[in-house]
Parts: sequence; structure tokens; C-alpha cells
Amino acid sequence: PRLMIRRRSLPAASGPAGQTPAPGAPVYKSPDYEELAFALLLEHLVSIGYPHEILAYKYDSTFPTRGLVFDALYGNLLKVDSHGNLLVCAHGFPPSPPEAHLYACLVDFFTNCSRYVNCDTGYKHGNLFMSFRSMFQDVREAMDHVHLSGCLKEKTLENLEKYVVKDPRVPLLLSRMKEVGKVFLATNSDYNYTDAIMSYLFDFSNGDKVSLSLRPWRSYFDLIVVDTRKPLFFAEGTVLRQVNTDTGKLRIGTYTGPLQHCAVYSGGSSDVVCDLLGVKGKDILYMGDHIFGDILKSKKRQGWRTFLVVPELARELQVWTEKSELFEELRSLDLFLAELYQHLDSGSSERPDISSIKRRIQKVTHEMDMCYGKMGSLFRCGSRQTLFANQLMRYADLYAASFINFLYYPFSYLFRAPPVLMAHESTVEHGRLDVGEAGTALAPWLAQHGHPGQQVGGGAQKQLEAAGTGVPALAH
Repeated sequence: PRLMIRRRSLPAASGPAGQTPAPGAPVYKSPDYEELAFALLLEHLVSIGYPHEILAYKYDSTFPTRGLVFDALYGNLLKVDSHGNLLVCAHGFPPSPPEAHLYACLVDFFTNCSRYVNCDTGYKHGNLFMSFRSMFQDVREAMDHVHLSGCLKEKTLENLEKYVVKDPRVPLLLSRMKEVGKVFLATNSDYNYTDAIMSYLFDFSNGDKVSLSLRPWRSYFDLIVVDTRKPLFFAEGTVLRQVNTDTGKLRIGTYTGPLQHCAVYSGGSSDVVCDLLGVKGKDILYMGDHIFGDILKSKKRQGWRTFLVVPELARELQVWTEKSELFEELRSLDLFLAELYQHLDSGSSERPDISSIKRRIQKVTHEMDMCYGKMGSLFRCGSRQTLFANQLMRYADLYAASFINFLYYPFSYLFRAPPVLMAHESTVEHGRLDVGEAGTALAPWLAQHGHPGQQVGGGAQKQLEAAGTGVPALAH
């Protein structure tokens, strides 16, 4: 188990000062859960008038990339870097998770359907014009309907074993966390669904963890908040109400009392959580799996310490190690390109022919991408980092494939990220350097893009100390 370390400093947690949220939240089994959501999305689109033929599309789990941008004007799926430059563009296939996958399926269907005329910004059939923007809006509304109507949750509850990952280490980790700090759960789901999921996750009466199963799941948390409506939860929030755990119904009025043991609340805000727990933003290590709704908002609006769960990381690391020769070749090409310009300056009339090197760089980059899938790595395209990687670096203090990684190190473990050199630092060795020399110390390509072997999420040398956590660390 590994933890990727970002750059900010996390304060040490002694006693109840360290607050940890939501580590008991469910992990859904892939691709079964995505296939279910995708099928429900298709059914809803057909119910509002889309052709029945789209029901023939099946969710393809071989394209697991997230972090894509949908071009609502021209219907493209875009993978971009942190500056908005295009890395990969797809019109139709290949797609990604259910929502983006559905965009791709619709574009693929209308593009190849003889009844529709292809236009720059959509498709035409008689007096009907189907724009890419309207398709985007329809898919968004379908996704909202699937979640808000409860049909996805109903199907999930009908077969929890198929759709939800159950790990006996979860109760153990939570019980250890609660011994040294306060633990809270914040979820957008309602209480009835949360109760059903959590009861399943903590029931090990048929296994080796009988003693753990005797405890109700609510006892593992100091505070439980449902119906949070994240990311609104991190702004003004909603009315805080108490939940009747016997009926699942909300009690009238706004709750204004102190925190009650094993009580469940609905709504509220991140400010309310801090008030009830008696902590400040920096005292909280917040875990989530959504880069925008969980990590970005909690960091920007509240200044919470953040931990991003990235399940794709397991596959990313596998490719990183198995295909190391491709990364080394790309690095060698970068160095060779720099050497061509080593003895040239602004007075040189010579212009090196780098066309063959550029073609080889493109070929190696493409080979690397195909090792991850048809949309490439979630974090990079060759030596260039994606927008998702940039957001992760900026807003996530820590990240890993699973929060269970916290189980394997002591809660006092010091997470320390090694220094990552900036462009001006990576081009010269330590030693005396004349001011005049400093102006010419540029390795044109390598200086701007860095060592391709560096892990994403690097940063300046900072100390990271987990608040009430222990994780096998892979610093970068």
C-alpha cells in the first residue's frame, strides 16, 4: 500500500485534535456499478424521446479514464493539460466513466445513423436539430434523474454484494482512528440508504470479525451528517436537522444544540461540522474521491487538509513500473534534443533538423498512452501533466488508491516529500555561478518540462505529518 505525498504540512495529531471524515464511505465495485448506472441512463434518455437503438450500447470498462472535458459545441471528448492545451481528442469513441461514456455513445450513434445529417455543432433530421450542447444537457439531466429518483440506489440495494466492496479492515481502521481522534461521516445520500450501505459494510457476523460486527456502525463515528448536498455543503450549506434513526424521517426545525453521541444529522455545512466538533479547518483531514465536490471545495472554502482517493492509481502504478523502458526512452530523447542546441546561441545560423526526434517523441508518447488505455494515463501524456493531475497537485495534500493505506503506518508517521527542482534549479549543478552564466543556463526542452520520471503531485520540500493516520508512503 502506498500514499502519494503532496507538498503542504499536516499538523501532528495528539489526542482528539485530529479529525478524520468519511473513511467508512462505500467503494463501489467496478465495472458492475458503472454498468448499472449506464443502463439506467440509457433507459431514461429513451423515455424522454431518444431513439430506442441507443439501448444497444453497452458500458465499456476498458476506458476507465476520468478527468475529461466535454466540448459542448463540437461534441468532442478532450483530455487537456493544466494550461488547456489539447493532449487527446475523441469524437465519439473512446469514452470513459458512465456519463462521459454516454456522451460518446450518443455522438457515435448520431454520427453513424443515416437518418441524421452531420453538422459542425450537431445533427439534423428534418426540422429537428440535435446540438451537442442539448445532448450534453440531456445527459446531465439524466444523470441527475438517476440519482435523485433513487432508481440507482434501489438497484444497488437489491444486490449489495455485486455492487459494493466489503473490506474487513474498515472497522479495524476506524476503531483505531477513533481512539486517537474524532471521526465524522459526511455523505450526500439520505439516511435510509446510508444505513443500509453501512450496515452491510460493518456486518462480519459470518466471517472472522465477529467481535467487530457486534458494534453498530454509527458507533465508529463521532458525527454523522447525511443529505449534505456537496459542494453546497462547503459554502452556505442547508438547514441542519436531526434524523429519527428509527424512521429515517427528519425532525422539524433547525438543530441548535450540542453534539449528541451517535446522533445523525441532515444537511448543515462544513462550518457546522467544525462547530459541533469544536475544531478549526486545519485540524481536519478530509477524505473524498471527487476532485471538485470533495477536495477542491473543502480546500478553497475551508482550508481543510485533504486526502483524495484515486482508485485508478493502482493501474497507473502498474503501468509505470512495467513500462519503465518507455519513460526512460522519452527521457533520453529529451536529453538528446537538448544536446543538439547545447553549443548554439542567438548568433548561430545553424538550425538543427529535429523532425525525426519529434516524430520519435510522438511515437513513444503514443505507446505510453496506449499502455494505459485509448485515452491514456489519468495523470499525464508523455512528459506533460493533465488537468486532473494539476488539480490534484494543487488541492490534495495526500492521495492514494484507497484510504485503507492508512492502516499500515503508525498515526505519528511523518510524511515527507523530497524536493522537486524547478526549471532554473534543474539545469545547473550546485556551485559558483556567474550572473552572466545564469542567463544562459537553459536546457530548452528539459528545463521547461522536467524529468519525465518524476511522480505527479510533486512539490517543494515540505513536511507532511498525518493527523491521526498511518500510511505506507511513496513520496515524490
